[in-house]
Amino acid sequence: MVADSNACDDSDGRDDIDDPSGIALDEHDALVTIAHGAVVTSGAVSAQRALTTATEFVLTRGLGPVTYGVYAYAWRITQVLVRLVTFGSVPALQRYVPAASDDPGQQSRVTGLAYATTIAMGVLFAVGIWVLAPSINEWTVSDPSFTPTLRLFGPLIGLLGLVSVAAAVFRAIGSARGEVAFNKLLRPGVRLVGASLALALGYSIVGVAGAIVAATLLLVVVGVPVSVRATGIAPTLRGARRECYRFYNHAAPVAMSSFGKVFQNRVDVLLVGALLTSVAAGVYNVVLVLISLAWIPLLSFNQLLPPVASDLYAANRMETLNGVYGSVTRLIVTTVLPLLAVLGVYGAELLAVFGPTYTAGYVPLVVYLGGVFVGSAVGATGWLLMMTDHQYARMILDWLLAVLNVVLTYAFVVRYGLVGAALGTSLAIAVQNGLQVLLLRRFEGLWPFDRTFLTPIAAGVVMVGCMLAVRESVDGLLGVVVGTPVGIGGYLLTLRVLGVDPRDRLVVTELVASYRTALSEWVPVERR
Repeated sequence: MVADSNACDDSDGRDDIDDPSGIALDEHDALVTIAHGAVVTSGAVSAQRALTTATEFVLTRGLGPVTYGVYAYAWRITQVLVRLVTFGSVPALQRYVPAASDDPGQQSRVTGLAYATTIAMGVLFAVGIWVLAPSINEWTVSDPSFTPTLRLFGPLIGLLGLVSVAAAVFRAIGSARGEVAFNKLLRPGVRLVGASLALALGYSIVGVAGAIVAATLLLVVVGVPVSVRATGIAPTLRGARRECYRFYNHAAPVAMSSFGKVFQNRVDVLLVGALLTSVAAGVYNVVLVLISLAWIPLLSFNQLLPPVASDLYAANRMETLNGVYGSVTRLIVTTVLPLLAVLGVYGAELLAVFGPTYTAGYVPLVVYLGGVFVGSAVGATGWLLMMTDHQYARMILDWLLAVLNVVLTYAFVVRYGLVGAALGTSLAIAVQNGLQVLLLRRFEGLWPFDRTFLTPIAAGVVMVGCMLAVRESVDGLLGVVVGTPVGIGGYLLTLRVLGVDPRDRLVVTELVASYRTALSEWVPVERR
């Protein structure tokens, strides 16, 4: 917003007025919006991770280590392609739908391009998987059930892409609840239902794959029309030709970045299946399931950051954007440390829940957590590069690091096995995010770090010390049950002693108020 020359106009001078907490009102509004998204998303992402973990638990117990490893490798190949199937449509929706809030026709055309692009890519991937599945099986796990399983997962790629686009439309209009329902709850929920039903009926790996595809198809058939009615944005290709250049000018480099990121973040999965055993692939898949829990804070606070950042950047409010970026990043660090501590200290006990075979993933888990810490500590660097129109810089960076990661991870897997896979990916995450935060500082002057970040780090050291002390005296899952609250209690106490930043206090207040409101909806007003 451009300030009016009339300094007496309170509405136009709003950005320069502080609220009682001493925070500029435009920054306050942005933080409150992101906090609301985090409230909705954190619970939903936690539920998503719980559903995913439950699915993997059911499958590890129902299929056995070898068969589960075959399934896990086929599933991870599918997930790699799901990251590519939208061809950059999801970030493009975040970039252009909020900017066209006063032009419903443009919103519909952009959304229509996103759906059409995803369908076309989905068909292409399904055909490619059908043709290449026997060769992939021969080069990797060499199991007779792998080829039909991967072929069944071929159509699933496009279906999951459509779910992602439907969820992205909700996110683009600032509806965290809609995005959460589709992407975080229904998507993993139908997978759990399909897999559980197939196993209950006595089917093995192929039947499980077929059931998951059928359940996801039902979600798309019912869910996409519901999303159109709920958002009021009806996708259309009528008149979309004039939107194509701008849409694909943004989406194409993002898609190429995503392709490069496959070799940065997912080459470990591919190499484990190609160079190690199917059992190793299953163990590594369970490690990734636990790792996904550690990404919850970053995903939660980044839920509504892209559209907020896009609006602030378009209005040239860079000081506010930098303040929001720093505050959100510090909150991410503060909330991710307890998860990292629990997984790092008690990872072996948690892996044993899936079966004794999977405890072999403890060291890879700890190594991977290092990359998660760095990726979380720099915040939404990738989104901010895209929202500030530096998608080409990100694409170039993605590809340069992708080549380096393939070489290093291959060497690490050959030399160190599962630990090497985690080491290669962890290094890629650290280097990628470190360079992206430097690019943001170079291009836009954005820099989130100051001495206030030392407070949660110091408290985290105390927390880890408390958990290690409990682990020495209490074994097994009981140690997890006892050590987790002791460690988190020490963490919170240390934060209180050292002091919390006023912006963090504001966001926590908003979170608590929102949770109370949500809980009150479930509690009867009158007690009889």
